[in-house]
Amino acid sequence: MLETSARLLRLLSLLQTPRDWTGNELAERLEVDARTVRRDIEKLRGLGYPVDATPGVGGYRLGAGAKLPPLLLDDDEAVAVAIGLRTAAGGTVAGIEDSSLRALTKLEQVLPSRLRHRVSLLHSVTVTVPAAATPVDPDVLTAVAATIRDNHRLRFDYRTHDGTTTSRTAEPHRLVHTGRHWYLIAWDTDRADWRTYRVDRLTPRIPTGPRFTPREAPDLDLGGYLTRGITTAAYRYQAVITLAVPATVAADRIAPTVGLIEPRTPDTCLLHTGSNDLTELAIYVATFDFPFHVEEPPELITHLRALATRFTEATT
Repeated sequence: MLETSARLLRLLSLLQTPRDWTGNELAERLEVDARTVRRDIEKLRGLGYPVDATPGVGGYRLGAGAKLPPLLLDDDEAVAVAIGLRTAAGGTVAGIEDSSLRALTKLEQVLPSRLRHRVSLLHSVTVTVPAAATPVDPDVLTAVAATIRDNHRLRFDYRTHDGTTTSRTAEPHRLVHTGRHWYLIAWDTDRADWRTYRVDRLTPRIPTGPRFTPREAPDLDLGGYLTRGITTAAYRYQAVITLAVPATVAADRIAPTVGLIEPRTPDTCLLHTGSNDLTELAIYVATFDFPFHVEEPPELITHLRALATRFTEATT
């Protein structure tokens, strides 16, 4: 039988898994009787852990309390949290850098040396480039997430890319993070269509709107839907370009915020991208270090031929 302190840690570890435990199941795992389990549950409650008793068969689960009790993490979880906190310290959510560093300091103080070495090794060989994107207010993210969870319409002011501010009402569906920006995918009630909004340009209005019945998602692949929306659909010229390299090679060269890569054959793929300026598109595709062929639009093909003639004349 485990000593009391070790048994309490083992009990806490079991309760942190996302399921309900009956008293008999816990007794069997801990190799004690049901009465000891009940006493240990009371000890955890006395230490601030909100252990809830579920109705029916008398099960237990770890609930939410008025304050955050200590957490019990296994090795991989502790390393993942430490890496996540380092990332958050230089991320795209404003106002959490200092709190992330404080939490990381507390965690590293109690990490075993073997885990501290793993985290320190990764940190020592990693260079973090500060995000150039506009940071998002965490309160805005929380407010938007709450409307998604509660199926409440979101009323907000939205600043477009040209600085114009408009009032919108939408049925929020999901938040998507590209690594640079946070986006909200929502059904715009005034326009009766799906829209994608940059969260850093969004200011929620209080109170929120009435509840709504969630609609079917515009696409099962919301990541692909967002990529098409921000790289192609929003622009005057929508280009389709065949690249003479495998999709994996193209994906290493072309960011998902620039274009959508579609595998075609083992050695070729399609790039879907867009721009409001043909010269911008032409210069971009000219920087590829692999063969390509423009399929559409015809305006881009004509513009490339004109540029090719101009460059040829400039070198003769």
